[in-house]
Amino acid sequence: MNMQNCRTVYGKTLVELGMQNERIVALDADLCKSTMTCLFEEAFPDRHFEMGIGEQNMVSVAAGLALSGKIAFVNSFAVFSAGRPYDQIRVSVCIGKVNVKIIGSSCGLSDFGDGATHQSIEDVAIMRALPNMTVLSPADGIETRKMVQAAVEYDGPVYIRILRNEIPDVTDEKQEFEIGKPTVIREGKDITVFAHGYMVYKALKAAEIMEKKGVSLKVVNVSTLKPIDEKAIKKLCSSAKGIITVEEHTIIGGLASAIAYIMRGSAIPMEAVAIQDTFGQSALDYEQLLVHYGLTEKDIVKAVKKILK
Repeated sequence: MNMQNCRTVYGKTLVELGMQNERIVALDADLCKSTMTCLFEEAFPDRHFEMGIGEQNMVSVAAGLALSGKIAFVNSFAVFSAGRPYDQIRVSVCIGKVNVKIIGSSCGLSDFGDGATHQSIEDVAIMRALPNMTVLSPADGIETRKMVQAAVEYDGPVYIRILRNEIPDVTDEKQEFEIGKPTVIREGKDITVFAHGYMVYKALKAAEIMEKKGVSLKVVNVSTLKPIDEKAIKKLCSSAKGIITVEEHTIIGGLASAIAYIMRGSAIPMEAVAIQDTFGQSALDYEQLLVHYGLTEKDIVKAVKKILK
């Protein structure tokens, strides 16, 4: 499989789009070498604003730039870009549906070395709770590029969570990305598995394991976590024996909550593979944390077996 770093893809895509649209500006909170907006700074030094370690002020400035006609991209680690300036995002961006794009870099547990303070496991819940906010989570580098393009074209607040590490491409380069539309990555008839981000790859690995046992998994990439097409979700579950949600996020307020609400009243059994209401911690590598928090293909297989029983 082709491996890509979503942060690098994001930085390069922003530069390419910046060449086409001079309204695009980027703001960073002393993390441009991590968020990869250093590429945008190098290409357009007069359109890049280094705001220091002050996400609240950065969002307020971005709102002002957007109100003056700019397409403002705000950049920081996901844990800071979603949590630290919450009030500014709510009041200055979301209430007025201001054209600000908030990029949450190093999302989930991917910043494995820095521990709980730098790992964003509740950012989707925070952003989904805000009216007028669109929440996106790319499954790979291919989708990251398409999402950034879609965010530029969309008029209004957008939050995109970007993984820190290299991950394999799992989506189709030729398939058009549409905000709000879930995409079937692998067809199957027994269990429908909904996932987003790197967990789409883990779901595909689980599907390969279960195929050898005679169980067919349909893997669905829910790369838009808000808004979610409820009719499409119900249709994807209509003939399934069970539903599984998989996310590198707390079980509260994320994909599991969204799918459970959509399927309320349904008799189809459902299991959730997610972080169980706890903070992250430091580890030697990313995969070690995924194993510890039960976010592997083996954990998805366990959920499948539980449903089938």
